Amino acid sequence: MNFNYSRICSDLIEDLPPRTKEVILRRFGLERPTSSEYPARETLEAIGKSFGICRERVRQIEKDGFLRIEPKLEKIQKIFQYFTQELQLFGNLKKEDILLSKLGSEKWESQIYFLLTLGPNFKRVGESDEFYSLWTINQNSLSKAQKVIALIYGKLKKIGKPLTLKELSSFNPLEKSVFTSYLEISKKIQKDSEGNFGLKDWPEINPRGIKDKAYLVFKKTEKPLHFTEVAKLIEGSLVQTVHNELIRDPRFVLIGRGIYALSEWGYYPGEVKDVISKVLTEGGPLTKEEILEKVLKQRLVKENTVFLNLSNKKYFERDIQGKYIVSPVV
Repeated sequence: MNFNYSRICSDLIEDLPPRTKEVILRRFGLERPTSSEYPARETLEAIGKSFGICRERVRQIEKDGFLRIEPKLEKIQKIFQYFTQELQLFGNLKKEDILLSKLGSEKWESQIYFLLTLGPNFKRVGESDEFYSLWTINQNSLSKAQKVIALIYGKLKKIGKPLTLKELSSFNPLEKSVFTSYLEISKKIQKDSEGNFGLKDWPEINPRGIKDKAYLVFKKTEKPLHFTEVAKLIEGSLVQTVHNELIRDPRFVLIGRGIYALSEWGYYPGEVKDVISKVLTEGGPLTKEEILEKVLKQRLVKENTVFLNLSNKKYFERDIQGKYIVSPVV
């Protein structure tokens, strides 16, 4: 719906005493420049300091302004009805920045915030460690959202990978708009660049530095890569920096000359002799051919490299059947 929010707010405060009017204007940023980078609404302390009064006195002036405005609210019931209907579409609550943008676009966010504050049925819930600031018209809806978020958080933690909204919906059959609105208020559950949901501390959701970005490259390509290829796929990265991160991080395993893979794909860390030891420890005694087959699944090396390591009697020896075993520790 099209409302002239600037004109509506001006009409509401035009009859206020000069100082009360200024407090309201500054508290809600109603005369800020139209920009996504406009300064935040001024605090009680900041306004009080400029007037030479305490923050509590500013609060009283603001409250008096609201009381003077209240008789005029009957004239803007259509706006309140519109706000209510929009919130109902999202399960009676919505993350604050998304709601302000949706109701009035970036241009009128300060005015929308002011009008929501005046509306008797709208309650703002401030930001906490677990949730972003939001607006609601039903306190019970917040409790419901918290239960849904806890359920989805548990499912994601158990599954261990990001899921699509459709996949998550199978755990709780809410309408898409409501389900999305619930998830948006959570700080623990966030979306990645492709719109999948996961836990905020997962590298897939919030990559931190080159090592996490490299990890995402491997996850996306689903194959071993040379470190120079990884660097090309990370915008603005330096080849040597990428290589250094791959060397240091246990999530990556060197499987060939400059070629890395993810340890979670089943690759063993270490040199060829370490891989042979791992193979024999898990499945030995084994023939030379059996060892070769298993090692070549782990490393991109020549057959002779495997046989050369296998011939080192310090680490490996044959049993009475001619199969290889790990040499006893001396």
